Amino acid sequence: MASTIFRSFQTHPFAFHPSTLLRRKNVLFYCTMRSAQTTQAATQEKVKPPQAKVSNLTQNKTLENALKDYEAVIGIETHVQLSTLTKAFCSCPYNYASQPNTSICPICMGLPGALPILNFKVIEAAVKVGLALNCKLALNSKFDRKQYFYADLPKGYQISQFDVPIATGGYIDLDIPVEFGGGHRKFGVTRVHMEEDAGKLMHSDDGSYSQESTFPFVLSINIIFFVKVINVCSFLQVDLNRAGVPLLEIVSEPDMRNGIEAAEYAAEIQRVVRYLGVSNGNMQEGSLRCDVNVSVRPIGQSQFGTKVEIKNLNSFSNVSRAIDYEISRQVLLHSQGQDKEIVQETRLWEEGTQKTVTMRKKEGLSDYRYFPEPDLPGVFLTQEYVDGIHNSLPELPDMKRRRYEKMGLSMQDVLFLANDMNVAEFFDTTITRGADAKLAANWIMSDIAAYMKNEELTITEVKLSPQELAELIASIKDGTISGKIGKQILFELLAKGGTVKGLIEEKDLVQIVDPAEIEKMVEKVLSENPKQLDQYRGGKTKLQGYFAGQIMKLSKGKANPGILNKILLEKLNAKS
Repeated sequence: MASTIFRSFQTHPFAFHPSTLLRRKNVLFYCTMRSAQTTQAATQEKVKPPQAKVSNLTQNKTLENALKDYEAVIGIETHVQLSTLTKAFCSCPYNYASQPNTSICPICMGLPGALPILNFKVIEAAVKVGLALNCKLALNSKFDRKQYFYADLPKGYQISQFDVPIATGGYIDLDIPVEFGGGHRKFGVTRVHMEEDAGKLMHSDDGSYSQESTFPFVLSINIIFFVKVINVCSFLQVDLNRAGVPLLEIVSEPDMRNGIEAAEYAAEIQRVVRYLGVSNGNMQEGSLRCDVNVSVRPIGQSQFGTKVEIKNLNSFSNVSRAIDYEISRQVLLHSQGQDKEIVQETRLWEEGTQKTVTMRKKEGLSDYRYFPEPDLPGVFLTQEYVDGIHNSLPELPDMKRRRYEKMGLSMQDVLFLANDMNVAEFFDTTITRGADAKLAANWIMSDIAAYMKNEELTITEVKLSPQELAELIASIKDGTISGKIGKQILFELLAKGGTVKGLIEEKDLVQIVDPAEIEKMVEKVLSENPKQLDQYRGGKTKLQGYFAGQIMKLSKGKANPGILNKILLEKLNAKS
């Protein structure tokens, strides 16, 4: 076995590892292995045909002209990590950021004799997502083995679904934000299928994708091999906690034509799975990952161009930027007559350089050698089971947006409120308490949103309740307090809680609406500022704001603005 493991290693003369203390009988080998991928990449670099040097200005003009003659064809594969208590085929829990390799067992590691048992919550989540995406459900489906060999896949295969996925032929409706042109879009969904996740490769802190690491291989109690993979100095470790975590892969039709549409499609998928409660959809945690497929073709051509995949984009802005860069790269190659350099491959998005780079050549279906999973039975659903889940579905984002539109809200309001399920619920509860929809939307989108951003809180973490927001809006509307006082009360409620009526009484904030009382304040301020009064009557009418401010200060912000301004104008324009 040892000879098999180290067959391709080049052994160097014995050398002691500087940080290792060796006990008696310990033997230390220092071995190196040069990555075949690195060698291949270097060879390809050498034989790469020379490209004509074009100035940036000329290249930009060429690209700008060429983009008018080509259209992009974009599809997205979205991997959604399900929020089940245990993994897909074993009882191991999964908690993000837990200590590496602390949630593994013989089943999720694929050890001999270990048999998988399907978590029924995975099926329930798949049916929910399939119905939410308007798919046709397969009442009889099955699992398959997908063969491939990565360092983070301990079994050497992935349990997935191939030719009989659980859901097919759906679509998703979404609205493009006004700042990106607006409009309604409908994108097809090819399929939704269940599968398990792989482990996670952890690279060095500098983010390098290098392949050099030092690994101790303990082959017996007293023999340790230190294996060093040569490229650059960095460490590569494998965390198998994520291996076996349930995923849903959602494959779109190639219906998108630019980065904005693709990013909005991915954002809508995130909203849907969050509304359904099947996933937290957090991209920064890897709970939602997007692989995009991009090709370009001359406008009017029906045949697709060569497809390039961009892997594991971890933000919607990266989805948009990576696609737009890849479109430009492919169009430029077409315009320079180098379209044969566009090959079916997998590329990575480099955040630092804002470019895509080659990762590996893309596998074909034959490389995966699919066959039915022999250790799992088929998945058989009854129509009664499906109908029960369908009847339990919540109001989904698109349905909520259409309802908000009927209330007379602008598309900007609609998109903001429906984007977060908890914000939408807060808004809905506020208007059921009698608040005007537009006024409630304005308060939520302005002062409340600004407070949450500054304090880094969510709507569920603030102390303000929907009932008190409705009460605040009513108190301003009926003249009990002014809008300015309302804002003071709002921030008090957001930070400390309480009731609107209680704060009004406690701080004596009831608005002054008695004209006689306000008139006395106006006369007092005018008599104390004769110079400014003469200047106003001499033509400097902007001083009205100065007087109004002084009166509000005298009233401690409680004077009714409408009554105040009416009396003030009468006094200012009166003949002396």
